[in-house]
Amino acid sequence: MRDEEIDNVVRVLLPALIETGDRIRGSLLRHEQLRGTPYAQGIETVVGMFTTAVEDARDRADHSAKNALKAAMRTLQALAGEQQVAISDMQNNYVDAQLLQDLLAIDHMNSQFGRRAQVIAALCGGWTGRQRAAAPLYDVMRGAKGRIRDYLRVEIRMQSNVAVIGRAVEPVALAVAELLDNAASYSPPHTTVEINFQTVPNGVCVMVDDAGVGMHEEARQSAARFLGATEPVGITRLGHPPQFGFPVIGMLAAQYGFTVSVDTRSPYGGMRAVVMLPSELLTTAVDADPAPAAAPRRVARVSRAAVAEAEPVAAAPAAAPAAASAPAAGAAAPDGELPQRRRRAPRPVERTQAAAPTETPDRSDAETAGLMGAFLRGTRSGRVPETDDKGQESR
Repeated sequence: MRDEEIDNVVRVLLPALIETGDRIRGSLLRHEQLRGTPYAQGIETVVGMFTTAVEDARDRADHSAKNALKAAMRTLQALAGEQQVAISDMQNNYVDAQLLQDLLAIDHMNSQFGRRAQVIAALCGGWTGRQRAAAPLYDVMRGAKGRIRDYLRVEIRMQSNVAVIGRAVEPVALAVAELLDNAASYSPPHTTVEINFQTVPNGVCVMVDDAGVGMHEEARQSAARFLGATEPVGITRLGHPPQFGFPVIGMLAAQYGFTVSVDTRSPYGGMRAVVMLPSELLTTAVDADPAPAAAPRRVARVSRAAVAEAEPVAAAPAAAPAAASAPAAGAAAPDGELPQRRRRAPRPVERTQAAAPTETPDRSDAETAGLMGAFLRGTRSGRVPETDDKGQESR
């Protein structure tokens, strides 16, 4: 009898602990008549010590893996940011239609690369992204849409007059992007993924509907565990290959105070994911004062495909240029053509005798320092870099 118990410990219980890392639930004994004996207590002590050792080893391995991944993702995020700046500069410097279309494709691939680095970094306790100003909910959804491969299949069906507060913009966009990517990946390529909004007493619900095959019960329960988790998820528990989507969504939801569920079927037979944003994360969307219209300029025509490619990326409004001088009388432009600006001949300047320079009194060092301080204080506002609605420095 005792030999059978030892054999059960060595061949069944301990290998199960090594494989799953979970504490054994239920009885450790095969023969209940041994319960309460010193022999049974010895078995429980050995199994308990082994369980603690396995948990400690798993925690140390998970901590080391997270630190390594976080450091690597920090580097990749920085490189993705530098590449984004370079791509944006090229888009501003060139007007060739084909070149712009190719740059838009590269820009979209870079946004997917950046999202993947963000997801892994966030799951490891790293930086989720730059702090943003409050943004309209519709714009947050467009930003999430532009980060997935099949963004052309995503349709935002409704507008909303609410905005997401600054600290939650990036986490909400990242979580919705993961839901959109999951919906697009597990639904037929000819179908659409819809985003709808529903106002509720405590906030706003964002609903993502797909026309896929849905999830079986085991996958649904696993997703619910990840989405409702309140503790960080270990890297070693993400499976082989690791699945980052639902774990990082659940972590962001717990950290920033919104909830996500995937336990409802969509009207199209697939899955409906619901992101509930509480009132604490929302504010009223305020329309900015319309900027003066910029003077039109001739640029190369871009194909409709290029416009479609550019749709997910919201461009920052450009500052209006200085008003152009009125065209000369009688220089009417042909129908359909823009008015042509003509260079005016410089007016002759009458030469006047230069005034004799006035003699400036010598100033002390203290007076000079005071004048420079006043000058610097007066120009400080012009030297502070402004940020646009994406949190980037405007140039």
